[in-house]
Amino acid sequence: MAERRPDGRRPAGRGRRLLKAVGFGLAFAIPVTALAFVVREKFLPVIELDERLIVAATDITRDNPWLKTVLLVWQEATQPKWVYIVASAVCLVVWRRHRELATRCLWAFLTMMVAWNLQLVLKEVVRRSRPVVSDPVSHAPGYSFPSGHVANAAAIATVMTLLLWPLLTPVARRWLVAGLTAYVVLTALDRVFLGVHYPSDVLAGILFGIGLGTASYIGYLGWNPQSPDESPPPEGDVGPESTKGST
Repeated sequence: MAERRPDGRRPAGRGRRLLKAVGFGLAFAIPVTALAFVVREKFLPVIELDERLIVAATDITRDNPWLKTVLLVWQEATQPKWVYIVASAVCLVVWRRHRELATRCLWAFLTMMVAWNLQLVLKEVVRRSRPVVSDPVSHAPGYSFPSGHVANAAAIATVMTLLLWPLLTPVARRWLVAGLTAYVVLTALDRVFLGVHYPSDVLAGILFGIGLGTASYIGYLGWNPQSPDESPPPEGDVGPESTKGST
């Protein structure tokens, strides 16, 4: 006979729990797929809006040399390979210091690697050309949809938030969310103002990264909800070591 929760209800079956992850993933996959279809089929209203916005953004960048310098530095600093090295190091440090979060660290690392590769696959499927503007501000290789910088930034930000959440105080959580949100937004603006991605590319990247990271986490919890590291501690606790020094 299935065990009951403290509230008297039976826990949902694994299949039902995993269906929640699939449903959440579809909720983000559908708009990304719709955007991919629109840009691949060159739906005129979206294409014209993208073109107008990219021209306006690059004009601003050219008129402000200091802005161009900042954007180029940000572009290099947020190359996915560098950010993934940092994020992987965070996973390793958390794993070394909090062995009870080992499966959570493994989930975080694998999800980021899937995101990195899956956005490359999506680029090959859509094959959208990069923006073409007179007097370009910057150049980038490969296809345009979705923005790889932004897709990876959104995935990393989502995964890092979910990984570190149980270890942080409420104040630290707010700072974490604010900092990672700023990282994603600035990266999205950087790609448009440098003229290497259309606004629809960066929008798709944000939806892709958040959707994949969150759906993966729901699936992780659904597969083994009895794991001790499955969810954040009660409000006010800062993690598995929160009781040390409290006596």
